[in-house]
Amino acid sequence: MNHSRKIAVVTGASRPNGIGAAICRELARQGFHLFFTHFSPYDFNTGYADAEMKWAESFENELREHGVNVESMELDLSERDAPERLLERVQQMTGQLSVLVNNATHCVEMSHEQLTADVLDEHYAVNVRGTCMLSVAFARHLKKKAFSGRIIHFVSGQDKSPQPGNLPYITTKGAISAFTTSFATEVAPHHITVNAIDPGPTNSGYMDKATQDFLKPKFPTGRIGMPEDAARLVNFLASDDASWITGQIIHSDGGFRD
Repeated sequence: MNHSRKIAVVTGASRPNGIGAAICRELARQGFHLFFTHFSPYDFNTGYADAEMKWAESFENELREHGVNVESMELDLSERDAPERLLERVQQMTGQLSVLVNNATHCVEMSHEQLTADVLDEHYAVNVRGTCMLSVAFARHLKKKAFSGRIIHFVSGQDKSPQPGNLPYITTKGAISAFTTSFATEVAPHHITVNAIDPGPTNSGYMDKATQDFLKPKFPTGRIGMPEDAARLVNFLASDDASWITGQIIHSDGGFRD
């Protein structure tokens, strides 16, 4: 496919082994120009082994090897003006804004015993407000320019089965599932599709061997999900071939059942 004029925005591409990085690599291979956001303080606080403070610059250069334009910015999506600042930067690039992938997330696992209003607000600020308001700002821009486009969210299978011990994350991701279906209906007349992906448990840098050994038998396909699995689905949903798919929560999880 010729995507030589199209720009894809990917949030939360902060680590070499993460889903965000895999999405950027896949879209760059397909010829999309890339704008990605990163926020390494979250990755360090969460304890990811592959977190690197200066990684974004080297990643930009890696992606440019595919012959595409690449820009990035450090962005905390919990800040209220984050969507406006992001789009202001993206519009400085040459090309047609076409794809938004809401991959950035905030997750601190805890049950009702530990849950506080502040913790819930921290999850809401990124997972709900940040995602929703960036999506709305993106759609408004496309409508103003009379461009078609693709908006792709990431959710976490919260509609398949209970996930105790992770209440603030599951609650806020559930809001995005609801947002996806209704928002898709609103923007469909403008040739903008909105879908969400549940990638299932993915070996994106947080799984130790014990976790992998515990999860693997739950996959009938015989392996744990990899970031590239999610990236290939993003690439399809971003393509013209997926123009008839909207308002869907796609469980691309290798048949995982808890």
